[in-house]
Amino acid sequence: MQTVPDERGKFGPYGGQFVPETLMPALEELIAAYEDARHDPAFVAEFEGLLSSYVGRPSPLTHAKRLSERLGGAQIYLKREDLNHTGCLLYTSSTLSVLCALSDLCVRLFSPICG
Repeated sequence: MQTVPDERGKFGPYGGQFVPETLMPALEELIAAYEDARHDPAFVAEFEGLLSSYVGRPSPLTHAKRLSERLGGAQIYLKREDLNHTGCLLYTSSTLSVLCALSDLCVRLFSPICG
């Protein structure tokens, strides 16, 4: 069983993208823009700077010493997303969306909803 998507974003030969057909053109446009942006050092640097300044990323890791000891010595670390300025990925996604719009990489923006 395949646990990660292939280079096309699919899980195995039978698909795995659960996207309404009407959204596929916009998703394909977003994928193309992402591929351009992730290879642009200036874009990546600006995005990482905004995440650091406004979102509080990267999230710190906390060593769970007592839990590590209780579980036999495996070193357990907790990624502390709760210490970010946000309660969900909304700010990260919104920051990326705005940066894409400002750099003319995206024509349309997706708006995530956190529940």
